Amino acid sequence: MPPLLECTLQRPTRKAERSLDYQCLSKLDLPKLNLTRKKPLNYGGTPSRASYPARLAFSAAETIPQTPGMGLAPGLCSKLMLRDAAEFEPAATLLKVLIYTEGLHGRWHFNDIRAVFSRRYLLQNTAVEIFLANRTSVMFNMPNKSTVKKVVHALPRVGVGLKYGVPASSRGSKQQTYNYSFFDTDSFFQLRHVSLATPRQLFKASNMTAAWQRREISNFEYLMYLNTIAGRTYNDLNQYPIFPWVLTNYESPELDLTLPSNYRDLSKPMGALNPSRKAFFQERYENWEDDKIPAFHYGTHYSTLGFTLMWLMRLEPYTTYFLNLQGGKFDHASRTFSSIASSWKNCQRDTSDVKELIPEFFYLPEMFMNNNGYQLGTLDEGTVVDDVVLPPWAKSPEDFIRINRLALESEFVSCQLHQWIDLIFGYKQRGLDAVRSTNVFYYLTYEGSIDLESIDDLVMREAIENQIRSFGQTPAQLLTEPHPPRSSAMHLSPMMYTDQLQQEVLMIIKFLSNSPVIHVAANTSPMVPTPAIITVACNQTYAMNKWNNQTAGVPGTPGYSMDAGKNLLIELDPLVLSQTGMHRRQIVEAMDSNIKSKSSCYIATADNKYIMSCGFWDKSFRVFITDTCKVTQVVYGHWDMVTCLGRSECPVGGDCYIVSGSRDATLLVWHWSAKQQWVLGDNHVHGEMATPRAILTGHDTEVISVAVCTELGLVVSGSKGGACLVHTVSGDLLQSLEPPAPCKVPRLCSIAAEQGVILVTFDKGNICSFTLNGHFLNHTDVQANLHAVKMKPEGDYFITGGDNRVVQVWRTHDHKLMHTFPLCDASILALDLAHEQRTIIAGMATGSIVAFHVNFQKWHHEYREAY
Repeated sequence: MPPLLECTLQRPTRKAERSLDYQCLSKLDLPKLNLTRKKPLNYGGTPSRASYPARLAFSAAETIPQTPGMGLAPGLCSKLMLRDAAEFEPAATLLKVLIYTEGLHGRWHFNDIRAVFSRRYLLQNTAVEIFLANRTSVMFNMPNKSTVKKVVHALPRVGVGLKYGVPASSRGSKQQTYNYSFFDTDSFFQLRHVSLATPRQLFKASNMTAAWQRREISNFEYLMYLNTIAGRTYNDLNQYPIFPWVLTNYESPELDLTLPSNYRDLSKPMGALNPSRKAFFQERYENWEDDKIPAFHYGTHYSTLGFTLMWLMRLEPYTTYFLNLQGGKFDHASRTFSSIASSWKNCQRDTSDVKELIPEFFYLPEMFMNNNGYQLGTLDEGTVVDDVVLPPWAKSPEDFIRINRLALESEFVSCQLHQWIDLIFGYKQRGLDAVRSTNVFYYLTYEGSIDLESIDDLVMREAIENQIRSFGQTPAQLLTEPHPPRSSAMHLSPMMYTDQLQQEVLMIIKFLSNSPVIHVAANTSPMVPTPAIITVACNQTYAMNKWNNQTAGVPGTPGYSMDAGKNLLIELDPLVLSQTGMHRRQIVEAMDSNIKSKSSCYIATADNKYIMSCGFWDKSFRVFITDTCKVTQVVYGHWDMVTCLGRSECPVGGDCYIVSGSRDATLLVWHWSAKQQWVLGDNHVHGEMATPRAILTGHDTEVISVAVCTELGLVVSGSKGGACLVHTVSGDLLQSLEPPAPCKVPRLCSIAAEQGVILVTFDKGNICSFTLNGHFLNHTDVQANLHAVKMKPEGDYFITGGDNRVVQVWRTHDHKLMHTFPLCDASILALDLAHEQRTIIAGMATGSIVAFHVNFQKWHHEYREAY
């Protein structure tokens, strides 16, 4: 019998009590599983320890009566009960507990809830999925739709979050989104409709399609968006996210991504790629004679629980789930996922195999490795099944992931992807268009095909539920008309091939203080109220240098001014230039003399309004207003001096994580609120004492470098003793990175979410890259001390600068040096990349900044022949 879970809904007495609390109460000896896994570019929908069914304490405007429900997680479905708090007796209930599965106890603040989606379970709209700030999610199935509505109304008014561009008029203003007053007028309930909206309504309200057409987001990001709003989730293996096969060549020793013949025809479903098999399916449909079951082409689906577990069977916890599904044994070796080429061939010739891929094929190399040494059997020809056999053109699992991701983002896939979307999420999913496209599946895979609530016979209902689980589930239909195509790269950027003659050094700005520029922050997005290049010098003076659009400097273009000063790419801060307002550009609080001033001692917020600085004798870091240099907040928490700061990526005006490292060998994770303009405490209000969200331990010596990534929920840090550790933002230590022998002290850290790469710069110019799971990839010796490393947001290139006095561009996956800019007159101490990714800003030891022009496209495999 599944574990019984107690769920309590109660009204809070004060704001600090608004939280989501959970605890698994179980009499079963559940396997001890660690479900933590890295996953980029979505609302943290990873199968996480927090995703298990739980005891909930909702802060609600009204108490919900005792109601049964179900907690959902990958491979697990457990009963739960919602009860009134007055009737809940914790002491009596805790007597039932025999064991705890790892990670099944915790507490979430309501302020940590980032999105709430209504979901389907067994094709019924009776589930809720809650996405949290730590990149995890939890999913619950309720008895009926009315209970779903009550639960959504009991949760904070966050809608589906800020990521998917739902207009403010649809979800309320930004201020309303984070206002947790529980006793507002009727507008309080009107703001809930976004979380209760249908997938089709969310699709129409979002601006993500337009952003994808303009190439502001990648194909991967857009597919994750479509999967998420269509109800696909990592918490239900029957509704796992779906990705397409994009390549057809898995046998050649070399793969040319510029040849169309190497790509799949995305206008056809998997079952129609082979003409003879397509004819078989069409004949089945046309000759169907069953009066009770509608005709279909395919009796199996492209996404089922079994297929998902087959792909991931080498990784825990999916190995355990797979064994449970197979009666405690691995499947016959001939049916095991042993080779990518064989799996592709089976999908072309087997009439019961039309499966598509899962997102992990584009970011998780560990799924192809049998690191746990499972005995998976022997094939008929005598080959032992171990690691997945990769195509000859892939030298390693990481290489396969990289090339498969390049193919997904290629121009050939970009110009066809909308046709695949039509098949899976669009107008070819159902009706006559589905019939014409040979795209009709068994009727129990479609939403609305059956109403389980209307079936009173429990035996019949259970049988139908099992059929739905077995046949797979088609995503919600998002649109009933053709999906618009993506704009071509040349259409959006016709000048991309015509800037060969562009000067590499755009301009040099010399500051009068002559103090070395140790920090550069290029917050130049058009969304920033005042785009600027913030520079901080070694003497603690700083400047806000105005950023101008590059086209403004070309005669005859819009924005060109007869005043030559207005055509400069960067305008020197007028307060620094005049020297009359230097008191507004000087951090007067002196750093401790034992702290060496460096770039990681400072961070600037994404809107350029605040600078944070560390290294003070009182063991704090401080928040300064950039316009006046007044201290607005002093943040305490460490037992020794704060030595470094890191800020996570965030949209302009969005919240972010601040991580502080200290001589006390710990790191603290803080929450910066853009709305409150404050490092928050327990009550999430302006003016309160800041409290850390997590304490990261594991270092034995002073922490000297840190990087944090919100998208992945990871923190990478290095200490003086040489340890380089990876934590989650919630405080869990995941692993220690093991570099080769020459690498001693980790000076700089970077994380690339999209590429899934961690870059660490060690002393004496050694650069190492690792996978997110800690696997060593590459090592390069630059032969000079490096003071600055900047990764391109996509992670495919990184830029270095140091005592060798040159700015260099490197390719991430193989550390190939792509370009070296002209020699500078001094060491380079700081680097940043402008928002348009065509300008590099370097801070010099001579007290100046240099702007370099860069065009990453000329090294791209699809465009390089045009140069």
